[in-house]
Amino acid sequence: MALHDAPLGKSSEYPDRYDPNLLFPVARDENRRRLGLADGRWPWFGEDLWQAWEVSWLRQGGVPAVVWAEIRFPSASPCIIESKSLKLYLNSFNQSIFSSAEQVAETLTRDLSSACGASVHVQLRSVDESGDALGRPPGFELIDDEPVGEVVYEYAPDSLVVSGETVTEQLCSHLLKSNCPVTGQPDWATIMVSYTGPAIVRSGLLRYLVSFRQKQDFHEHCVETVFTDLMRYCGPKSLMVCARYTRRGGLDINPWRATEPGHDAGPRLIRQ
Repeated sequence: MALHDAPLGKSSEYPDRYDPNLLFPVARDENRRRLGLADGRWPWFGEDLWQAWEVSWLRQGGVPAVVWAEIRFPSASPCIIESKSLKLYLNSFNQSIFSSAEQVAETLTRDLSSACGASVHVQLRSVDESGDALGRPPGFELIDDEPVGEVVYEYAPDSLVVSGETVTEQLCSHLLKSNCPVTGQPDWATIMVSYTGPAIVRSGLLRYLVSFRQKQDFHEHCVETVFTDLMRYCGPKSLMVCARYTRRGGLDINPWRATEPGHDAGPRLIRQ
């Protein structure tokens, strides 16, 4: 399906009955071809962690239930799901009766796996759970006060340079902003870079991240662009890039890509 057919950026009626046909898949291939990648072999492991904060349905007898959901899409899936279509789909549960939370989770897993073309993991969580959101993940150094000689607001991968010294470090910035390629609405994120390799010049990394400020791309594509550029320009031996985006429409999206498996998106941050 073409992206212009997606519900994003259009006036939509919110459904009141369960409807899996509302899900709108978007192929990952086009963006990866723009990055110079092809034939299904990607230089990373990863997933896209979605947190859905508005999940509700009717229990037997008509009393509503409400939870929040963690939804994990593998980065190897052929498609992502357009975010407004996922919101509409989740809202289609609102006036539908399900026998249990397990049935809801099974339904979500089946429908989302079918739509994206790979096995999706869904976990429903109680809204009564306690938990502490963090300003930034433990162990990461903030680079937002690094001096930048000439700030640019157009995508500038040549800002990435190294000093030659091999280091292992974890860096983060709260200043990543990009724009939705359909609506033009701003998307805000804290981005984390963990690597071993030639030391990345921090002022250059900050300049590079700020250069996304007018870039139009989906969350997943931005993270894959950062990962690919860091590998190309900085040559780390190992690398993990993760972005924790702020919530829009009851959903936040948190992709990570890494040279080795076993990573995750880390803890929820305060802006989420």
